[in-house]
Order: sequence, then structure tokens, then C-alpha cells
Amino acid sequence: MRKFLLLLLVPCLGLTLQAQELNCTLTVNSDQVSQTNQQIFRTLERSLNDFVNKNKWTNRIYQENERVNCQMFITITKYESNRFEGNIQIQSTRPVYNTSYESPVFNYKDDEFNFEYIEFQPLVFNENVFESNLIGVISYYAYMILGLDADTFALEGGTDAFRKAQQIITRAQGSNFSGWDQKNNRNRFELVDNILSNTYREYRIAMYNYHRKGLDVLGDNNSTGKQVIAGTMKLFETMMQRRPNAFLIQTFFDAKADEIQNIFSDGPKIDIVQLKETLNTVAPTYSSTWNGIEY
Repeated sequence: MRKFLLLLLVPCLGLTLQAQELNCTLTVNSDQVSQTNQQIFRTLERSLNDFVNKNKWTNRIYQENERVNCQMFITITKYESNRFEGNIQIQSTRPVYNTSYESPVFNYKDDEFNFEYIEFQPLVFNENVFESNLIGVISYYAYMILGLDADTFALEGGTDAFRKAQQIITRAQGSNFSGWDQKNNRNRFELVDNILSNTYREYRIAMYNYHRKGLDVLGDNNSTGKQVIAGTMKLFETMMQRRPNAFLIQTFFDAKADEIQNIFSDGPKIDIVQLKETLNTVAPTYSSTWNGIEY
């Protein structure tokens, strides 16, 4: 479990056990680019891995085994001079108590990703200035990963990280890069704006209940864990009544659909008929997944 403990500093040792927050594998795929020299893409990949994993994103203290496991996949679709166009897929997981299982928390694809990069240029995050769309996008998703992870361990535990992501949004809106403004739905602006909005408050309650009160107790009490997770689906139904087709509902089930199917296809039975009705109401695009729940 991630315990944000205070680190005791022992002057005579001169060392700390403080670790960076993210354990991220970042991959740059350039297969779609007709470029003879692939070195710049390999350099970019190495630099971004160092940037994400070695940067200290928060003031919280993480032990090495508490780092958040995540992946970022950047696909370059166009490269000309120092300009890159493509997309980025972000995935993160969190451990489940008393198991070796890693539960998917975030699975999101951002198609509005373009940036400028010169090989070997230093990648430095300045939280007071928006200097680079590459750094801005990666830093934004670093904070989103941290915020969502924290929300699964404590009710609204990720607020500080989400505020950091929102600050990046504010600074980026004066740039000419897409994905930061309010004009398009389902982009970086809307994602963090909705999470912090009271209009979608059930989402963050659901993130906590599902993981901390549901998944984390499955090992000790499978029936209770299932009942909590099933009840969590009703929170999305409430949110949907207020905001049909809410963006956050889609992001939740993009990460969780297969896991939910597996949870309810094994072990103690609950009212699957009612559960499937709720699931088909809040996430109809995954109806084939819900039909695959065996009971």
C-alpha cells in the first residue's frame, strides 16, 4: 500500500530513502515515419524516460516499492525538421492489497499531440512557465497519473496533483498547440476540469470505493468486495442522470471493463441481472463485455 510517510532525516547517515513517484516505461514508436536516421527517436525516448522517472513531481515521500507503475506510448505519425506529430497512450496501474495483482487505473489515448524537439535538448519542467508542448503534455499526464492513483487510496487524495495539471492547462492555453482549450470536447482541458468539478463528484467517490473498499477487500472477503464494486456502478448511474454521456464515465470503463467482467465471472454470486442492467446503462459501448459475465 502507498503510505505517504514522513521521512526521518538522520544527519549522520547523510542519505535518504526518498524515491521519485513514477516508475514509467515510455516508448517512442516511429514506424509510420519514413526517416532513414532513427537516432533522434531513440534519443527522444531515452530523454523522456529520464525526464519522467527522475523528476520529483510532488513533495510527498515515496518508498521505492510505492512508485506508481505506468506506461506512455508515443506514436509519431509525421516528422519534419524539428516538428513532430502523433498521439500518446497513457496507462497506469495500482497494486491490490494482499495480492500480486496490478489493477488498471488509467487507460487513455490523446490524439492531439504535436511538439517541437531538437535532439539532445535538455528537458526541464518549469511549473511557472509553459516553454514546450512536449514537456507540458508529459508533465500534465504525470500529474494525472499521480492524482488518479492517490484517489484510489484516499477519498479525493489526488486533488493537489490535479491542481498541478490544471495549472499546466492554464499556462498552455496561450500557446498554439491543440488539446489545451475549451473548444473541443474530451481533451486534456475537459479531463481535469471534470475531475475537479462538483458536477461529477460521484466519479472520485467511485474511484475510492471501487479500489479501496472493493478491490482491496476481495482477498479477505470476496462477497463484500463484490457488493461494494457493484454498488459503485450505481454512482455512475447517478452521475449519468445529471450528465448523460459524461466523459469521465468513458475513461473509467476504458480502464476497467475487462477487470469488471473478470471479477463477476468468478467466486460468490451476487445479483448479476441487476448489475448487468446498470452496466449496460452506464457503459453501453461495452455491452459485449457485460454479456461475457458468466454466472
